[in-house]
Amino acid sequence: MATSSLSLLLISSCIISVLLQAASASKTRHFKWEVGYIYASPDCNEKILIGINGQFPGPTIRAKAGDTIHVELKNTLHTEGVVIHWHGIRQFGTPWADGTASISQCAIDPEETFVYRFRVEKAGTYFYHGHYGMQRAAGLYGSLIVDAADGEAEPFRYDGEFNLLLSDWYHQSIYDQTVGLSSKPFRWIGEPQTLLINGRGQYNCSLAAHLIEGSNTCETTSKDCAPVVLRVLPNKTYRLRIASTTSLSSLNLAIGNHKMVVVEADGNHVEPFMVDDIDIYSGESYSVLLTTDQNPSSNYWLSIGVRGRKPKTSPALAIVNYSPNSPSKLPESSPPIAPEWNDYNHSKSFSYRILARRGAPKPPQSADRRIVLLNTQNKIDGYTKWSINNISLALPPTPYLGSMRYRLKNAFDAGTPPENFPSSYDVMRPPTNPNSTQSSNAYVIRFNSTVDVILQNANALAVNVSEIHPWHLHGHDFWVVGYGDGRFDEKDVARFNLKNPPLRNTVVIFPYGWTAIRFVADNPGVWAFHCHIEPHLHMGMGVIFAEGVEHVGKIPKEALVCGMTGKMLMHNHLP
Repeated sequence: MATSSLSLLLISSCIISVLLQAASASKTRHFKWEVGYIYASPDCNEKILIGINGQFPGPTIRAKAGDTIHVELKNTLHTEGVVIHWHGIRQFGTPWADGTASISQCAIDPEETFVYRFRVEKAGTYFYHGHYGMQRAAGLYGSLIVDAADGEAEPFRYDGEFNLLLSDWYHQSIYDQTVGLSSKPFRWIGEPQTLLINGRGQYNCSLAAHLIEGSNTCETTSKDCAPVVLRVLPNKTYRLRIASTTSLSSLNLAIGNHKMVVVEADGNHVEPFMVDDIDIYSGESYSVLLTTDQNPSSNYWLSIGVRGRKPKTSPALAIVNYSPNSPSKLPESSPPIAPEWNDYNHSKSFSYRILARRGAPKPPQSADRRIVLLNTQNKIDGYTKWSINNISLALPPTPYLGSMRYRLKNAFDAGTPPENFPSSYDVMRPPTNPNSTQSSNAYVIRFNSTVDVILQNANALAVNVSEIHPWHLHGHDFWVVGYGDGRFDEKDVARFNLKNPPLRNTVVIFPYGWTAIRFVADNPGVWAFHCHIEPHLHMGMGVIFAEGVEHVGKIPKEALVCGMTGKMLMHNHLP
């Protein structure tokens, strides 16, 4: 008995020691930011954009798993509010820090300050961006990299790394865009003028032709729009962290004469697989391993092209510069060409190969609830909208988190949103009745229950048009358990991958297809689930999930200063 007690005491001491070491190793990383308008020339054409501390893209946050991020953010925009969403960070215990206007917090008014304080739990490639109006499309974004905690190691080796933050760029202001999207007749934003790599690109310029033929159509000497150069040593392995914060474009990335090994998706390790190129949709992130095993006397093109829409935007190019070559030494081969924009079989084959790495958490073998979400384009009083189960999302003036936590009445539509769509609906044709409605209702999910969501794509208003939609879930990772073509059917459940489905926070639904995800509602809060294409969200393409709100702690008053909660704060009526 004494020996057994001594063993238990030693084990307990070891556990306490490990926990104390982990706690002492984690840090609080402080940042002081001002969000404001700046002049910049991301594609060699000057315009006003939204930057942070005078920078575009915003400063990169680098931390280690277990660290706490503390961002003191002041809004110096003259006439509009602002919030920052920390894309891919789950916000356990801090749902008010998710950075979603009208959902988790009030927008930060001009000259006001809000403190975002949250823990980063898991190593991975993430980013942050504005989540108020269409401010992401105005340049409000940056990288958030979480390294493995001290004493931990990634399950792959590499000699160095590069961070590639991809975006698309419009010369038209977001204010022109939002007015057009909300006008009658409808004015679509069109295709972007430029694709950017780390905030740099070249408008109306074939960089390859400029460098090879010496054409003078490109202004590439400005530091704002100079080509990105990745300086590498021969026979080394590099980790490329790739994230897409595009407003509209789905992208394809390839490197001349090189293959890549995919090892991470949305902050989760995947079973490694080799590719010639990758498709990346808005809201997604990947890590790939690049081995510099080609002719060291040459440099090579890295090319980014458009997928899923007929491209009217030139590819973005960067140079993989083998040392000791000069970065100005031209690659001997032409830039890689992206697959045809509508080659969806190529896109599907890539997505289907993404599987969880051995040892990753497995999903529950059954779900407690299934919600089927039909994605359609509709009309409301003549205005063009996107709807889910024939409801277009309209956010309320009082954030859901505060109104639900303090049980305020009439703060949003209390009706129950539909969990399916009519069996007679033909997803292969335009809607027979295109009319829809707007609502601010929310799906209330039982805490700790398991939920399946079926994202069902359909024909848009025009004949033979069905678009790609990348969907992002806040506050959670989910398992991608299935894809299919046509309309989802009950028999498709038998084909769900419950053995090694990947964990993601963003997933694509292909034209005329469906995607099935499974998640556990284990994070108290109110969370957005929406298409990550900026104009589509602006047009109502999203839903709200609420779970365990009664378990949410005290919400900082700065998150509650608008709408009904703001009025109650003024009269000291909130606890």
